[in-house]
Formats: sequence, C-alpha cells, structure tokens
Amino acid sequence: MADIQEDYIAQSIELLNNEESSDLSTVIANQDNNELALLLESMPIDQRLDLWNVIKLERQLAVLLVMRSDPRETLLDQFEVEDLDILFKDIEASDLIELADSLPPRLLDRAVNALDEQQRNFFDEALAFDDDQAGHWVNQQLVVLPSNAKVRDGLRTMRRESSHHIECIFLTNRAGHFVEAVKVNKLFGAPDHLPLFDISEEEFPVILGTDSAIDAAQKVINSNMHSLPVVSETSKLLGQFDSKVAFEIVSENFESQLMAQAGLDEDEDLFAPVIKSSKSRAIWLCINLITAFAASAFIGIFEATIQQVVALAVLMPIVASMGGIAGSQTLTLMIRGLALGQVTKGNRMILFKKELSVGALNGVIWATVIGLAAGFWFNSYELGIVISLAILLNIIAAAISGVIIPIVLDKLKLDPALSGSVILTTVTDIVGFVCFLGLGTIILL
Repeated sequence: MADIQEDYIAQSIELLNNEESSDLSTVIANQDNNELALLLESMPIDQRLDLWNVIKLERQLAVLLVMRSDPRETLLDQFEVEDLDILFKDIEASDLIELADSLPPRLLDRAVNALDEQQRNFFDEALAFDDDQAGHWVNQQLVVLPSNAKVRDGLRTMRRESSHHIECIFLTNRAGHFVEAVKVNKLFGAPDHLPLFDISEEEFPVILGTDSAIDAAQKVINSNMHSLPVVSETSKLLGQFDSKVAFEIVSENFESQLMAQAGLDEDEDLFAPVIKSSKSRAIWLCINLITAFAASAFIGIFEATIQQVVALAVLMPIVASMGGIAGSQTLTLMIRGLALGQVTKGNRMILFKKELSVGALNGVIWATVIGLAAGFWFNSYELGIVISLAILLNIIAAAISGVIIPIVLDKLKLDPALSGSVILTTVTDIVGFVCFLGLGTIILL
C-alpha cells in the first residue's frame, strides 16, 4: 500500500514538472478525497499550490476537510475573498467547525454569515464548548420524536429520512430533554398504535456535552452503536456523537501522543518553512539541554572517581541506555492505557506491582549478563559487580518511574506523551549515573 502511494506521488510530481495538467486531472479523478489530501500534504508548497489549481472546485472543500490544519492553511492563504465565498456556499456547520481553526477571524465571520439560520445556530452551539469537549463535535443529523409518539410515527419518519443512516430514534419531552432511545429494528412488526416509549432501550448510554472528546469517542466505540446522544447538564438533547467522529478523534489522539514524544505537533506541515519548524522544535531542544546539564552535574560530583577508574566513563552509557529503554517501554504502555481509559484507581497498584516485577526480573537477567561481560572485558570482577548492581537498580527505578510519571502528569492535567519521556530520561540518567559512580567510589576505591 505504501509503495502504491509512493508511486502515485512520484507520478503526480512528474506530471506537474512537465506541466501536463490534463493527464494529472485524469490521475487525480480516480483518487478519493483522503488520497488527494495525503498527496497535497506530501508535496513541497509550490507544487502543492499547482496541484490544488487542477482539483475541481466542487471537490476542494471535501479535500480541505480531511487535510491537516497546517498544510490546509497554506492553501487557504492563497484564496481570494471571492473564491472563498464560492467555496463556502452551502457549507454546513459541522464542516465549518472543522475549518474554523484554519481561518483568520475576518474570513471565519464571512463563512458564518454564509450559513442559513439553522446551521448558524448549530455552529454557535458547538462553539459554546471547547474543541476537546464532546459538545463541540455533535452531529445534528438525528431523528427526534416526542416521548408520546407511536410506532406509526416512527415508521413515517424513517420513510421521510431515508436519505441517511438511522439506527435510533431519540425521544424527548416538551422541554427538549432526552428521555430514551428506540432502535429502529424494533419498529418492524410492532403494532402501529404502540407507544415508542414501550419499546425503548432501558438505561441507554448518553454523553455529556462537557465530557472530554476522547472519553466520548471511547464510549461510542465500546458501545457498538453507530452513535450516542449528547446532552447538556440539564439533560437537553444537543445532538449525537457518531462513530465516524469517534474513530477520527481516537486516531488523531494516538498520532498526537506519538508525535508529542518527540516534541512535535501532529498537524505540522511536512514542508513547513524552515524558521517555523525550527521555532516549534527549539523549546524541546532547550528543555533537553537543561536536563542534560542536570545529569552532567551529578556526573561532576564523581569527577575524581572517573579520573582514577577510566573504565567507569567507558561503561556509563550502558547503564543510562538500559534504564532509558526499560523506562520507555513501561511509559509507552501506561500512556496507551491512560488514553484508552484502561488505567483506573482500582488497578493502579496491581499494575505497579506487575511492572515492578517485570523490572526486577529483567534487571537481574541483564545485570548478570552485563556484569559478566564487563568483568571479562576489563579483567575486574569488582567492576562487574558495580555495573551489575547499577543496572539492576536503574531498571527497577525506570519501571517505577514509568508507572508513576504518567499518572502524576495526568492528574495535573498535563499530557504524559508530551513531557513524560523528557522527565523519565532525566530520572533514569541521574539514577543510573549516581548508582554506578557511587558504587564505583565505594567498591573500587
């Protein structure tokens, strides 16, 4: 699949370079919007703009919606106001919400004015919630009937709404508060006069508008339903959170955590200007420099020891890297568990004991292997004992840190993926160096 995409990108770039726009139009006509978005993101900015001009106007909005925000902005910046008016004609609130972060205020206001009254109300309701809350991403294409509606009313509504997928009919009272949900498959064969409430689902799961978007997404995925109702704190029905949005949010959250471990933004343009990319990465280089100085300061305490036993300087990287790798394995497991809601107050201690046991077992095994190798290498069993004990202690400390650090950061409302690896590396480096050099001072000198 990757090879096919690579050939497709290479072919498109070659056609652009040869100015064969008619052939390129034929190539891109056979690609779906997601593939076109990926192709645009894979091109340098100049060629991206050339390709954009070949894409038909009626497809441009759909392609923009599935692009990352940074490369999307490079395209929107090239639009004249009149072109944007054409692009935003008949746009729906859900699409504008997706684009909102990429539009400057003046253009966003212009786009909002292009909405009809109902869509503008939907847009305003969504903006009442932060973009990390479920209420921001509600879908308004849902079927709602009063709580006293009958089966015949539900069947009539389904025939009228046959243009889109319907899994449930949501029942509300006169104040618009959610009451229950009825699965449409229960309508078939039921008496026409039967109240819908009588065949509704008991304790149907709901999502609060103020719930986090990632928690809401997991709830939808785990429910095995196409969508779940979203309500306000007063139980007013706001809309539904569907599975399409849920999978997109989970996917974006995973990618965000993956990129955050390197101090990067998942929306960063592959071909962003050098200055912009440098600024976004500089802060994490600075943080890493500070932590490196901290580790160096602890090494400096044992300067005299290193001068007398040069072998310690040769073996120090082994101690630090073993602790770092062991800790990163636990950290990655914990970050995934937190993201999926698998780590709870009830299982933290069990998980802590399990990771401590894994760290201790691996510590004993690799401490023995490395100790024997170092002792043979430098012909010193005392040095082998020193590095064995240091490896064991550092791997155990790494396992403990890998569990505790993400839990503490999560409690502090900080992203464990963003800063967890930096803190963990600092801890394992300092613990490793202090244990190794400290034991070297005691045993060897």
